[in-house]
Amino acid sequence: MVKIALDPTPFHPDHDLLELPDLVARAGYEHFQLAPHADVAPFFRHPKADDGLVAALRKTAADAGVTITSLLPVQRISWPDEDQRVAAVKNLRRVLQIAVDLGVQVLNTEFSGRPERSEDSEAAFYRSMEEIVPVLEREGLRLNLDPHPDDFVEDGLEAWRVVRGLNTDHVGVVYVASHTFHYGDRATTLLPLVGERLGAVYAADTFDHRRSHGLRYISNPPGNAARVHQHLRIGAGDVDWAQLFGTLKATGFLDREDAIVVSNVFAEDETALETSAYQLRTLRELIAGA
Repeated sequence: MVKIALDPTPFHPDHDLLELPDLVARAGYEHFQLAPHADVAPFFRHPKADDGLVAALRKTAADAGVTITSLLPVQRISWPDEDQRVAAVKNLRRVLQIAVDLGVQVLNTEFSGRPERSEDSEAAFYRSMEEIVPVLEREGLRLNLDPHPDDFVEDGLEAWRVVRGLNTDHVGVVYVASHTFHYGDRATTLLPLVGERLGAVYAADTFDHRRSHGLRYISNPPGNAARVHQHLRIGAGDVDWAQLFGTLKATGFLDREDAIVVSNVFAEDETALETSAYQLRTLRELIAGA
């Protein structure tokens, strides 16, 4: 059955890396996803963990009775400027080795290109994957991609086409519920297409920025290119959770042993433990109800 994991990002500012597994367990979870962390793999930078720290993290997680389901690195692997793309590939290769050393087989990430240079970014993505896919295949790893708002591809269907074009089962898709309105709000038609290439679902709520004739949010100056969304607790926004989990059940995702649902609420750090526990209860209810 699907694993429910916690993204412990809300705990990062106030707790050391090796405290995270115990916090995950205290919130009631058996699994967690390791998001970008200053001591391991910070955003866009070279990873900072050495073999000793990686081994200590693996032991601490085991001692706390929790498993690391996945890593979330974010590197500019689709960046249209070559120097940054090359550095991103180098950084990601090190993250892949960290995953192997942690005993983790799944990495969830973003395309990390630029929407104003979409064609160049897509070409950069495929160049990077020429180097990364052989490593995934050799090590038995899976890399899943989220078309994040403000990326070179934001629509969910088009992102699936980009991933499918790689022609490898070692690269799949992440469906982030809080990005659903930027994806095109098409879970019921997209997820059946993706099928078993859906590797992970992130569970956080958001408001539909398209409502109120485009004035759900007001961002100045008018017409700017900002992509606004939230990562709220389930039920605090506009995501149709019954529809989403009904679709996940119909496609078989919820019954797969390798499937991961990640709670990733980022807007409520001041109640992180309570919010994390609420998310776990609600996700269990959604899975049972589906």
